[in-house]
Amino acid sequence: MPNVKTLIDLIGNTPIVQVKNMDTGPCNLFLKLEGNNPGSSIKDRVALQIIETAEREGKLKEGSTIIEASAGNTAMGLALIAKLKGYKAKVVILDKMNKNKILHLKAIGAEIIMARSDVGPDHPEHYIAIAKKLADEMPNSFFASQFTNMSNPLAHELTTAPEIYNQLDGDVDAIVCGVGSGGTISGIGKYFNEHSPKTVIIAADPKGSIIKDTVEGNEIKPIEGSGWLVEGIGEDFIPDTLNLEYVTKAYEIDDKEAFKTIRDVAYNEGILGGSSCGTLIASALRYCREQVVKKNVVTFVCDNGEKYLDTAYNDNWLKEKNIL
Repeated sequence: MPNVKTLIDLIGNTPIVQVKNMDTGPCNLFLKLEGNNPGSSIKDRVALQIIETAEREGKLKEGSTIIEASAGNTAMGLALIAKLKGYKAKVVILDKMNKNKILHLKAIGAEIIMARSDVGPDHPEHYIAIAKKLADEMPNSFFASQFTNMSNPLAHELTTAPEIYNQLDGDVDAIVCGVGSGGTISGIGKYFNEHSPKTVIIAADPKGSIIKDTVEGNEIKPIEGSGWLVEGIGEDFIPDTLNLEYVTKAYEIDDKEAFKTIRDVAYNEGILGGSSCGTLIASALRYCREQVVKKNVVTFVCDNGEKYLDTAYNDNWLKEKNIL
């Protein structure tokens, strides 16, 4: 019998490739291609861990509806796995998210609720507040709650981190992660702290987010909603799933640099990544160029860029947003 029986069996074990045609200083820069997951993003790992943990704990039953607040990719993973396991999915998505994500979610049967992106975490119309209220009011529902659910960082501690370690034969000097829910950077940080203490964990943050200032211990200025165009990373609050004790450095990347970077990666390396990849790769390139000795540096192509063809790779859209 074949090892692969459903799309669930294809989650994880994503390839890693080296950047060859861009200036990486003295370093080797590697990109882990998370868009190769069946839901086209790194969030498939989180969705699977959350759902299977909930099943073991009896929180999901026949006919259950999985509810989540998401920038799109976690919702995609949850909706896909829910479909394959016989559950329903209802997702609350920010109104600034790419329409292709919404169309994809609808295509696989998810119910979509749009939420405002111009309100802060204490506002009743914040997307997490809406999702939580839906879950509280709906019988036989399960709130996945990626921002508080510790299955989120656990997924990366158990899968993403050891994959990176093994793919580079244990010789990893630095890993650059974005921060949305904080699961990736926290789970990877915990694994490498235990298995490779020399590995530096670096946060890549959109300009306007509070993560870099938090890492550096700076005063946090209150903000209302997200002021950046990059999707899926950057925060106006610190999620429960984010553990910054493993993070030693952070870079702030504005939208212009992020979008330029992913277009450069597509042009020079042939890799089409989503908008958050621009923030991560720009940060990784900065780190690489600052070094004076060769290091092995890893970052992520977090999702597939095909869903951003009408935005990040569209000159007219970029001009409208004063990016190009």
